[in-house]
Amino acid sequence: MKITDVEVVYLKIPTVAMEANGTQDAAVVLVHTDDGITGVGEAESSPLVVKAIVEAPRSHSVMVGLRELLIGQDPFAIERLWWRMYEGSLYFGRKGAVLHAISGVDIALWDLKGKALGRPLCDLLGGSTATKVRAYASGLFGKRPEESGEKAVRFREAGFTAFKFGWEDFGRDPRSDRAHVEAIRRAIGDEAPLMVDVGWARDSGGAVWDVKTALARSRMLAEYGVYWLEEPLHPDDLDGYRRLSAASPVRIAAGEEEAGLPSFRDLIERGGVDVVQPDVARAGGVTETMRIAAFADAHHRPCVPHHYSTGILGAVSVHVNASIPNRLFQETPAPGEGSVLNTDLVAPAFKLDADGCVVIPDGPGLGIDLDPDVMARFRVG
Repeated sequence: MKITDVEVVYLKIPTVAMEANGTQDAAVVLVHTDDGITGVGEAESSPLVVKAIVEAPRSHSVMVGLRELLIGQDPFAIERLWWRMYEGSLYFGRKGAVLHAISGVDIALWDLKGKALGRPLCDLLGGSTATKVRAYASGLFGKRPEESGEKAVRFREAGFTAFKFGWEDFGRDPRSDRAHVEAIRRAIGDEAPLMVDVGWARDSGGAVWDVKTALARSRMLAEYGVYWLEEPLHPDDLDGYRRLSAASPVRIAAGEEEAGLPSFRDLIERGGVDVVQPDVARAGGVTETMRIAAFADAHHRPCVPHHYSTGILGAVSVHVNASIPNRLFQETPAPGEGSVLNTDLVAPAFKLDADGCVVIPDGPGLGIDLDPDVMARFRVG
């Protein structure tokens, strides 16, 4: 079996809003073979940037588009192909968008291999140590504390037993922040895990939080039993993360912007964060995320894959999560928070079981199929 083409399909809903919603467009990566088997992946990045990285013509030996590096290759040689892509894009890659593009291709290669062998991805990763993973509903804070509480009720009634709220105007006013958290805690009860994602928040003057602001807010959140505070500082502020993680009464979580093991090594060793959150479609694909999870485990940190995109990322995240020893939760876009690209692009659709867990897909590869009508409806170009 040989790779015959690598395709990036750009999907986009008609109107993209200025909000923290990663389900508004998508870069779907398809790896085609001469046996007629196609692997499906996703790159969590700017779709047209990913498309350019895949299709770029050769400049010289270490600056060439990913498609050219892959055509004619054995799709089963995933480790070798990962390094072939990494080294072939060295002069314009190593981090950022090139790692995002490599992620999408890598996911598609693992899906392809699973389909060819008739085995689910988690089996190829050494075998799952769990049949399901506890999900948490991931949604935005409401515009008012009452709306945040109403959302929490809706998520609880949908079957979730763990919850995360983030973004919107959280972080600007300590009194408003407290009111939002109080409303959510009343709605979900005292025992349910609650996480807060501030997305490197800004204060009322528009400045990104500094360590003292983040520490003060973490102390307030500790009063409500918040399990972790996510991305309270700018992702480049590793020294700030180190000082905050050492002093905060609440766990500090970060990592969704990072790409590649070296960045996560810095986040853990220099930043000292408590919870590591690689996005499989951004951090380097299945191959690199498994390395990141192993590194985190060696440093006694849980690994919680970030997911706020389509069902492709959802499926691969669950397979990876179920295959690592330091899993904790699986992030899942909350009901009513995402777009049709999250809810309808793949089948089978995401479902919770009676315990608030997502069951690992048991079909070959990722265990999902793309809906051709949704692909056609939202395809651009």
